Amino acid sequence: MRQARIYMDWNATAPLLPAAREACVSALDRLGNPSSVHGEGRQIRGMIEDSRRDVAALCGAVPAGVTFTSGATEAANWVLTPDFRMGRTPLRIGRVYISAIEHPAVREGGRFSKEAISEIAVTADGIIDLDVLERALANHDRSSGPPMVAVMMANNETGIIQPIAEVARLVKRAGGVLVVDAVQAAGRMALSIAELGADFLILSSHKIGGPKGAGALIASGEILMPSPLVRGGGQEKGHRSGTENPVAIAGFAAAARAARQGMRDRMEAVSGLRDALEVAILAAAPDVIIHGRGGPRLCNTIFFTLPGLKAETGQIAFDLEGVALSAGSACSSGKVGQSYVLSAMGRDPGQGALRISIGSSTTLAEIEQCGAAFAKIAARRRLSGDAA
Repeated sequence: MRQARIYMDWNATAPLLPAAREACVSALDRLGNPSSVHGEGRQIRGMIEDSRRDVAALCGAVPAGVTFTSGATEAANWVLTPDFRMGRTPLRIGRVYISAIEHPAVREGGRFSKEAISEIAVTADGIIDLDVLERALANHDRSSGPPMVAVMMANNETGIIQPIAEVARLVKRAGGVLVVDAVQAAGRMALSIAELGADFLILSSHKIGGPKGAGALIASGEILMPSPLVRGGGQEKGHRSGTENPVAIAGFAAAARAARQGMRDRMEAVSGLRDALEVAILAAAPDVIIHGRGGPRLCNTIFFTLPGLKAETGQIAFDLEGVALSAGSACSSGKVGQSYVLSAMGRDPGQGALRISIGSSTTLAEIEQCGAAFAKIAARRRLSGDAA
């Protein structure tokens, strides 16, 4: 009897939560434009403001610091700009420093010119090299304006967690601005923008079980803000024009509320499942390389290379076994290429790597099914004696 397919690609997108689906459907029935002053408009405006509070609570922010966007990519392109305002005073950012393992939405540098983007190396463990960052900030040309540093809290491929508080200390000492991509961390670990010392956080709805097409830029306050990327009618306090998407925002907020409930117990359970799968993987193929194992990682992520098995071949093999996983980031139009994250860590990216990412609804039976699929694929690799 053919087994049911199992989904193990939560870092690409999490399954839509029932509560988020219900919130979306309910919002569809609400009449009115949130910018209208009549009763219908005020009602839907109230729903958006309630949603803003829910998203703010997920990362310890103030509601006024939350600006809704169409997703994390838009938020990144908005905040990565040399043009800011400090209150009513223009502020020019001189240069942006980006770690070598950032998501492509951040690596492109937003609205900075290529000449104003500097890449900061990471260690063999996938951690931003704090000494390199410190030297770069010490040598920053302050006459060009303060520096900006953009570092992800947790890597989307390896799950490796970055020392954001230490990064923040260096950035503040240099009088700079810190942008943290918290897309993969949200809902999987406690977040507090104040405790992290970040000026801005980037969030995505569909990574936490909300609908696609919603995200947010979270500011630590209301004084320092980037110049608008989307101009027009002045919605979102003039920061992001265009009529808000109440359906996606309501679903995003419902997912944010769910993410806060019992997070510690939920993630401990997920961590236990992840560890059990790693034991099975290592038993089936002792030569497997699990990148980042033993270091600070997200509790749900396994990024591994099986020597002799190319990533694209492995992805197809798992898919034929009924297991949906990915070969690194799922943000490149389905392309499977070499991992720049592995390259940055000094690893050979030639074979690539596969990523298993699980979540709160993953079951032990699914873990066992995935482990059995891995064992079959590893056995075929041994029998074939080649990369096919």
